Amino acid sequence: MRGIAFELYESEIIALLGPSGCGKSTLLAIIAGIEHQDHGSLYWKGTKIDNVPPHHRGFGLMFQDYVLFPHLNVFENIAFGLKMSGMKTSDVHTRVEETLNLVGLEGFGDRDVSSLSGGEQQRTALARAIAPKPQLLMLDEPLGSIDRTMRERLLIELRKILRQLSQTAIYVTHDQEEAFAIADRVVLMRDGQIEQIGPPEEIYRQPASLFVAQFLGLNNLIPGKAILDGGKNTIETEIGFFPMSRPIEGQVTLLLRPDSAVLDGSGEIELVGKLIDKTFRGNLCQTIISIKDIPLEFNFLSNTSLPEIGENIQLSLSAGEAVQVFEAAGDTSS
Repeated sequence: MRGIAFELYESEIIALLGPSGCGKSTLLAIIAGIEHQDHGSLYWKGTKIDNVPPHHRGFGLMFQDYVLFPHLNVFENIAFGLKMSGMKTSDVHTRVEETLNLVGLEGFGDRDVSSLSGGEQQRTALARAIAPKPQLLMLDEPLGSIDRTMRERLLIELRKILRQLSQTAIYVTHDQEEAFAIADRVVLMRDGQIEQIGPPEEIYRQPASLFVAQFLGLNNLIPGKAILDGGKNTIETEIGFFPMSRPIEGQVTLLLRPDSAVLDGSGEIELVGKLIDKTFRGNLCQTIISIKDIPLEFNFLSNTSLPEIGENIQLSLSAGEAVQVFEAAGDTSS
């Protein structure tokens, strides 16, 4: 990793997002004190903690596989860290019961952890992590081993719990939907570096590079040439000409947002293509539209009246909302 720098604010939830191998878990291990960085320093509330042992940092860590102690029941798993810290037995009991109630596991204290469902194991691991009231809670792919339906429900509950506790947290995931659902800000990483930091909506609406756009599944990317003619900025592409918001010259890549096309003719840009596929996706209908033999993906509300497959369709796009331009290197956008 190189050039990693970001701040975490009190009670904020940050998601470290990126593909496998980009350095997310390594960065989390460095923050936890499990690994040590080759360069740079880590500060907590203004104090340098590079040489502070992991167990003295006051941070909590929850792993994907939960690492529950199989020979201990639910209560004993949650109480383990509290006892190790020297907390009085009566206080341990009170704190464990409070935490079980918080995560929705009232009455589960005597249960054998091997008898728990995946969701119950996840809650037990979370309870163990938050019981000591850590200054910082770190979660490394905590929902990765749970099925999608359960994951979506637990994600909502997890954010609610973290908010209720005003818990400062770092959440590691390769899943953008998880990151966007739980985080106040997202740190999107690539090859050991930060590509973009910002609120979820900002990252989705204004990806800072071609990599970010492609990682988010925004694949309507069309090569083009920026032309400056008499003060008018235009991009020439295989499917037509597009207005440009700022002066650029040379080769560029155009992004057409899949969720920004309408059929009512209200946009400044008109495109005509052929509908070659449409797929029902709950409240959305995902379509593939061929425009001058280039297949592009556009999403519409499911109740939108669309032509039959093989028929022509006219799209309307707003230049400011639907179109984004990346310079050839993909480092900047407009």
